[in-house]
Amino acid sequence: MAYDKNFLGRNGFIHFVGVCEDRHDPMKLGRLRVRCLGVHTEDKTELPTADLPWAFCSMASSECGISGLGQSPSFVVEGSWVYGYFRDGEDMQEAVIMGVLPGHPIEYGNPSRGFYDPNPRENDEEKSVYPREINESDVNRLARNDVGMEAASLTARKESRRTVLATADFNSTSAADGSSISASDGDLWDQPVIPYQAVYPYNHVFESESGHIREYDDSFIITENGDRVNHYRIHERHTSGTSYEIDNGGNRTDLIVGDHYTILSGKRQAQIDGNSDITINGRHKLYINKNGQSGNNYDIQVGPNANVNIQVDTGNINLVTNQGKINVNSGGDYNVKVGGNYTLAVSGNKTESVNGNKTSNTTGNVTHRGKRIDLNP
Repeated sequence: MAYDKNFLGRNGFIHFVGVCEDRHDPMKLGRLRVRCLGVHTEDKTELPTADLPWAFCSMASSECGISGLGQSPSFVVEGSWVYGYFRDGEDMQEAVIMGVLPGHPIEYGNPSRGFYDPNPRENDEEKSVYPREINESDVNRLARNDVGMEAASLTARKESRRTVLATADFNSTSAADGSSISASDGDLWDQPVIPYQAVYPYNHVFESESGHIREYDDSFIITENGDRVNHYRIHERHTSGTSYEIDNGGNRTDLIVGDHYTILSGKRQAQIDGNSDITINGRHKLYINKNGQSGNNYDIQVGPNANVNIQVDTGNINLVTNQGKINVNSGGDYNVKVGGNYTLAVSGNKTESVNGNKTSNTTGNVTHRGKRIDLNP
């Protein structure tokens, strides 16, 4: 049976190894310009980067490759070593990239020569942007955790760790009847120690060019006693420093170096089985029932054997209702202690009902004024 020898797979398989020199595909198809060993010269005056043919990147079966679904484009930067095949056989003009080849660079790239990243560094035009470092593996430092080669992002995280953070401190005082008011002593707390203890090859790291990082860490160690100790983590970090991290115990630390906006269209419910402390350096506003619907009350319930303590170090406590009452029900004694003057202004009537005795002690003068004063009418 005759067959077409020019059909892909029957015309000879020609593979290549080369270096990506351009990824700015004008058609935005994710294509790359690759200089191939044994096919293209390293002399850029004879064959400039701009004259290299475009190569398509194959994608993993976990990606869709159509209609923008999945991850696209491919993440290959200039200077990356790639391999693949020519789907047009010996014509070698239609390359397909099948993967990349990480290595151990021993020299920086030369932007003026072929088979290197053509983009110069901002502070050194004789060196290419990539590789960023030499004499070390291309595998991410966070994945390797080599002694003396700490990742810059990890160093920054350690240096920016917040410590000695204060909580509210309610001063000890006494009530009008001389009884003491239970105080809530303030304390200090620290941001947890960075839980990074990666062991190669179990920390799976993604890092973008600008420094965005994602880590899924499955690291563990076996102790001398044969016990397994896990160092599992999930860490995601914006290059600005905003990040979250979940440690092996399931504890989560969120760091936001800028503002934080949350817009919630539905309801929100939270259950906290431990303690909660909030320290705010700026203002704090709370607006309840903005839409004015009935029944949307603001309720605070404090369980048995606990107090509500409010302290203003310098300033006033103002309680105002534009319309409505202020109701105070005390199940026990009602004690008011005033350090200065006590002024009460009532626009309507004032009624006092005392079921027991009433005692008034005044060290100064007592003045009563009224249109008419009736005693025992």
